[in-house]
Amino acid sequence: MDLLHIPGSRIIEVARLAFATPDVDFLCFGESDQPSPRVARDAAVAALDAGATKYPDVRGLPALRAALAAYLTGLHARPVSETRIQVTASGMAAMNIALTAVVRAGQRVVLHEPEWPNIANAALSRGATVETIDLIALEDGRFRLDLDRLDTMLAGARAFVLNSPNNPTGWTATLAELQAILAICRRHGVWLISDEVYSRLIYDDTPAAPSVLDVATPDDRVIVVNSFSKAWVMTGWRLGWMVLPEGARDAVTEIVEVTHSGVAPFIQQAGIAAIGDTATVAAFRAHCARGREMAGAALSGLNGVRYAAPVGAFYAFLGVEGLRDSLSLAKRLVSEHGVAVAPGVAFGAAGEGFLRVCYAQSAERMERAMGRLRDGLRAEMAAR
Repeated sequence: MDLLHIPGSRIIEVARLAFATPDVDFLCFGESDQPSPRVARDAAVAALDAGATKYPDVRGLPALRAALAAYLTGLHARPVSETRIQVTASGMAAMNIALTAVVRAGQRVVLHEPEWPNIANAALSRGATVETIDLIALEDGRFRLDLDRLDTMLAGARAFVLNSPNNPTGWTATLAELQAILAICRRHGVWLISDEVYSRLIYDDTPAAPSVLDVATPDDRVIVVNSFSKAWVMTGWRLGWMVLPEGARDAVTEIVEVTHSGVAPFIQQAGIAAIGDTATVAAFRAHCARGREMAGAALSGLNGVRYAAPVGAFYAFLGVEGLRDSLSLAKRLVSEHGVAVAPGVAFGAAGEGFLRVCYAQSAERMERAMGRLRDGLRAEMAAR
């Protein structure tokens, strides 16, 4: 058949095996087992009862756009006007719309790896040529982006997609690194698309990770995408947003119109309620911090395992000495040890040799699942 074909998800491959296997703890998906905020659920029900089921303003409800602008202005170093906000049906929709807006067939898009695979697939679906720059894996388990290498790669490119805090590694760009990245993009005339869906899940006692919104001007070739999915525990709601250059929204709204024609108004009402619920974000970050501690304790002292607690996001990304087939290992962990984790190769070639664990789970699940993972990794190393 004459259909577009993009690579399948190795995470889904592991998950399907896990679904068919009794008594498996799921740590392979990028979501928590915690419920969405009560205020968001109540707001959605009230909006449905009030008949908020008609076509919405494709730009997003004015109240949500205003709330997002105020939220971002309070969170970051530079103000964000409502005229730059576009509401989307998820962060992934925002990424697709951003790529549709700026990338044409045959143009180069540069990504850093390991990276969430949907972004590369979205660029490929636009007909772009995707090139990757590997995050450098350090001996202590941390990661680093080579800015000199990035500078070289961005010559002649159309766009650079940044993800910080990063899924899967937890690498988080510093403010100085963001300033340098922006300067490189400006010098080469490259669009910077910044995926900041994990921006509030940071573990250094600051309210948010450093953001491109802290350093860019409204006139820069910068698009920031974000979502309610992670910080507000609203993965299934499919509600996101974009921050666009000043004057660009009307053009992007037309792309939204032909892509998904706006977001259900009762979902947007839930978003308005969630933004006002600052306690949920703080509580969820504390919840993830406990999971991070439990992951670190379980992985500590394991021979052949390289791991450092991440700065941001909610994943443990651990290197396994001598591992050449992370997908096969992930499947053995399901079948033989009852725990599902994501194979590092799912995040690009640079992820091979690693496993990703989502630690945004209840303490009970984490204790049981990390015990199973620890046993599985010990068995793996003993068998070599």
